Amino acid sequence: MGRNSARGSQSPDRVPRARDTGPAGGGTVPGPRGGRPPGGGDRPPRRGKRRVLRWTAAVLSLLILATAAAGYLYYENLNGKIKKKELTLGAKMPVHRANADGQTPLNILLIGSDARDNEANQKLGGAKETFNGKPLADVQMLLHVSADRSNISVISMPRDTMLRIPECQDPETGEVHPARAWAQTNESLSRGGPGCTVATWYELTGITIDHFMLIDFAGVVSMADAIGGVPVCVSDRVHSRNSKGQGSGLKLDAGTSFVKGEQALQWLRTRYGFEDGTDLARARAQHMYMNSMVRQLRKNAKLTDPNKLRKLAEAAIDSLTVDKGIESVASLLDLGNALKSVPTHRITMAKMPSVYSKRPNYTGKVEPKPGEAEQVFRMIREDIPLDGKGKPKKKKAAPAKSQDRAAAPADIPVQVRNGTGGDGQLPLRGRATEVTAALQAGGFTQAVADIAGNPQRKTVVQFSNAELEGDAQAVAKALGIPVSSVRKSTDVTGISLTVGADWPTGDAFPGAVDGDKTPDSAEALNGSDTKACMKVQPGFTW
Repeated sequence: MGRNSARGSQSPDRVPRARDTGPAGGGTVPGPRGGRPPGGGDRPPRRGKRRVLRWTAAVLSLLILATAAAGYLYYENLNGKIKKKELTLGAKMPVHRANADGQTPLNILLIGSDARDNEANQKLGGAKETFNGKPLADVQMLLHVSADRSNISVISMPRDTMLRIPECQDPETGEVHPARAWAQTNESLSRGGPGCTVATWYELTGITIDHFMLIDFAGVVSMADAIGGVPVCVSDRVHSRNSKGQGSGLKLDAGTSFVKGEQALQWLRTRYGFEDGTDLARARAQHMYMNSMVRQLRKNAKLTDPNKLRKLAEAAIDSLTVDKGIESVASLLDLGNALKSVPTHRITMAKMPSVYSKRPNYTGKVEPKPGEAEQVFRMIREDIPLDGKGKPKKKKAAPAKSQDRAAAPADIPVQVRNGTGGDGQLPLRGRATEVTAALQAGGFTQAVADIAGNPQRKTVVQFSNAELEGDAQAVAKALGIPVSSVRKSTDVTGISLTVGADWPTGDAFPGAVDGDKTPDSAEALNGSDTKACMKVQPGFTW
């Protein structure tokens, strides 16, 4: 896995190279035969531990919080070791809305850095040319604690996600990093620090983030050992090594094994040998490990030993950078207590629904899946648990249907504009023409594509006067656009349809998932699922 992903020119047209030999994250596009994902290549991964440590940093974040909840972080000598940075380098985020009981949710962005800027991190492996380079945020997980503290939802974003990174100014050097319309998400950390990663998440999701926790490599290896190992399960004997020498080297018997130290690292970096051999499988294995580690941490008797727990806490603090809102170790304790009360059966690990990019030159990169990614983001914004056990909400009254009778489709002129650049990414060429063709096929023969762009995050149908409301609703209905997206506007003449960033492909509007259901593409995994077991990929048994 090369370190030069997203490290080159700052030009928005430059294609960042992935650190791995395959794509990361969710999607519906299968890899080529043999489990090799799109954009693969034959170059074997670089040495040993480095890929897994980018991810295990996120595990360490939870361990820090859980350790804080145990009460042993009240050591004054630890306060001075906590490194602090600005929370966000972008737009000011709004405060949370309180629920009926005056409670507010808590959102913490967990960031795993691949930095090799000190001896401890460099000893953990990696090519020497990566030492002291700019760090990348190769792990990004948003941890959401509900307002009533009854449940936790965690969303991970694939490191190869392509999105807009806003302008960020390094608060220490004053260097201004201009916005990039189309860049790989892990690059955000190198553009002024973790505050730029927070700003990037907020711009994409609209979720207010209260804190971040940035973790580097050091201290991760001892985590699994400190709790006596983490139980993991495989459906068959597995050996992650192919004929070209690629793979983590993980070798386990079928069933449940306790992994720690080097073997725990191998589990977390295994791709070849699990399910279809892609990062989709690796992400699921990581979620299983994380849930299992939290369960083990809560029940393991070894963590009643104050000396061992103190050493664990010290190793964690040495690897930690937080936002300035976390003033001391006592603040970490407060965060830990917010997590401590949540039972494991109300913890849900999920990933951002995503699809492989179809844009030229971006093979193997992913983008948020239209409709379904926004559904997950909305659920977090509205404090709806991803495990489906939230209190039923009162149904909102459906928008009133127009009393104006619609004309025949052939008698309704419609102007179609391309607004797919409304999320800050590059506009998709030809979208107005494609949707116009779909309308014409449906009988709206007077539909025309407007060459002028009109960037919009959301698809919208606008009409200029009340007499056209029924016609506008007929246009929306023909394409599956919700009636709530039809509105009167003085900015248009007649009827105008703007194809927003939420509709990048297809003739029918993708729409959100029904109700408040977590999309299947998020691959939600419950924290109490002790029967979760990784399927072994054919050809990787022994």
